[in-house]
Amino acid sequence: MDIQSEFFSTQYPHLDWNTLNGRIHGYLAGGRLISGLDVTYFAWKLVGYGWLFAPLRWPVICWFADFGYHVFAKHRYRISYLLTGKKRCDPCKTTTGKPDE
Repeated sequence: MDIQSEFFSTQYPHLDWNTLNGRIHGYLAGGRLISGLDVTYFAWKLVGYGWLFAPLRWPVICWFADFGYHVFAKHRYRISYLLTGKKRCDPCKTTTGKPDE
């Protein structure tokens, strides 16, 4: 679910919005909350392309990759502004025109 959804805080009252907004988060099937490049790796792994991101989870490389992700996540709105001229992007839309859930 999108943390920008009006229903987010009622469905996930135990999660802090500011923490979640600072970096990508996701739940594994067993209910464990993961964040950052771990989410990216597992998402790509689910669609068969985990091998592309696996090196980012290797020892030593992982530290540098996570540091780079942290810098990107912290400044992503500024980066988006430089690339698009907008401070924030509009919520994603599905083909039905409704915001994604």
